[in-house]
Amino acid sequence: MALDFLKSEENDEPTPDNSEFVELDAEPSDAENRDVTIRAETLNELDDVDRAQKHLRNGDIVWVNIKQLRGRDMSNLKRAVKRLRKTVQSVDGDMAGVDEDWIIASPSYASIARSEG
Repeated sequence: MALDFLKSEENDEPTPDNSEFVELDAEPSDAENRDVTIRAETLNELDDVDRAQKHLRNGDIVWVNIKQLRGRDMSNLKRAVKRLRKTVQSVDGDMAGVDEDWIIASPSYASIARSEG
């Protein structure tokens, strides 16, 4: 049969020397053990960005609805986005606009995959 070599107990390869291998820790890292929390926040006024910043500092992913603030006060929206961007940078995270009404911000353990084109 063509696949008889799979049943064979003979090994044509030499036995590797154990000194060639590095022993790894079997314990999962904190990132693997972490419960991921995704929060949704709405910005009705400039001070509402504080909640989103707090969630980011706590390690949560935050979806931010900016529609209400965008419709009311564009200058406060720009300030809020600037504050949120500074917090994202301080936690080494990522931030992206999803559409004209939503922004997503993530801490360092999560990256945002952007569509091509």
